[in-house]
Amino acid sequence: MTQDQLKAMVGQAALDYVVAGEIVGVGTGSTVNKFIDELGLIKDRIAGAVSSSVASTQRLQALGIPVFDCNDVGELAVYIDGADEIDHRGHMVKGGGAALTREKIVAAQARRFVCIADESKLVERLGRFPLPVEVIPMAAQRIARQFAAMQGQATLRLKDGAPLVTDNGQHILDVRGLLIADPLAFESEVNQWPGVVTVGVFAHQRAQVCLLGTPAGVRTLKFD
Repeated sequence: MTQDQLKAMVGQAALDYVVAGEIVGVGTGSTVNKFIDELGLIKDRIAGAVSSSVASTQRLQALGIPVFDCNDVGELAVYIDGADEIDHRGHMVKGGGAALTREKIVAAQARRFVCIADESKLVERLGRFPLPVEVIPMAAQRIARQFAAMQGQATLRLKDGAPLVTDNGQHILDVRGLLIADPLAFESEVNQWPGVVTVGVFAHQRAQVCLLGTPAGVRTLKFD
């Protein structure tokens, strides 16, 4: 099976976790796009969505799904999103699509985080995928030096030759060379650095369930 087929498989499987009549939290990325397409088929069964990015909002609205602001709704039953990496405890690295801050906000508003991914995203330890960190531009070089002290190499993410600007108007550093042995402690530490908007480690907002696409079908991982 192709990676695209695996993504479509878990996107469809995620419908089982959507609560009828409620607003669903929706993430960002190519795997989530498959889920959004499936959600469009059952749009009459849900009240709408809260989205983690402009791109996802536009895709949802194009399918006729109402999109609400986080501030206008209460607790969400479920948030469904992908991951760049996920370990065997439900900790993730996210932000390859540059939406990590809004993803973390919506995840914090939901009772349950369901991660959808293909099997290549499952790792023993986080750090193989470059770690995204959303930063305030004036702090980027100092934060890069702080990562260098951890043996990490931080580079500014570019788009069309210029610094990528997130939906929040900030920049992204991608950090290579890190092995994150304690995701909770790492996330807590880096989030305290002045100028960091958020780090792409999702340990405090970890997944409770992961639907993993494999050639043998969807493998369901549950984390205590």
